[in-house]
Amino acid sequence: MSRIGRLPVKLEKGVKAQVQGETVRLEGPKGKLEMKLQPGFAVEIKDSELSVKRPGDSRQQRAWHGLTRKLIANMAEGVAKGFTRVLEINGVGYRAEVKGSAINLSLGYSHPIVYQLPPGVTAKVERQVVITLEGADRQLLGTVAAQIRELRPPEPYKGKGIKYATETIRRKAGKAAAGSAAG
Repeated sequence: MSRIGRLPVKLEKGVKAQVQGETVRLEGPKGKLEMKLQPGFAVEIKDSELSVKRPGDSRQQRAWHGLTRKLIANMAEGVAKGFTRVLEINGVGYRAEVKGSAINLSLGYSHPIVYQLPPGVTAKVERQVVITLEGADRQLLGTVAAQIRELRPPEPYKGKGIKYATETIRRKAGKAAAGSAAG
């Protein structure tokens, strides 16, 4: 049996779970999320704990077992506490500001970039160079953070661009001094 799949998912106070057929719905203070289960899988609710049951013991079903349990655990944590992702902008004149559900970015291009946030994700900008994204859906939040980073990925020579706060950029040396080679 999967070591991750057999662990129960504990629900925080204020989180409600429903299982209807092959759909699991979780609702909490940070929002509502739902997920469709793989055919044959079942989720049991008992004393504010969810447990995932798999239909058989094939290699594929064992793999889906752990994944399904972890996705449900992420949903439970997301609707209870939420997730955050922090991006940093480095570069002279690079800045961001939030207007409604859009982020206006100046990233050294000839035009400003307007990134429209999907429903369920909110953004805050501190000091015009630190973007904090928040949301209940971990997968959606990661996708949004990756799309914003992709607008101007960090380059290795000066470190300019958008990077995750936890990311370290490996720097490269620039060109050697001109005229040092004898011709």
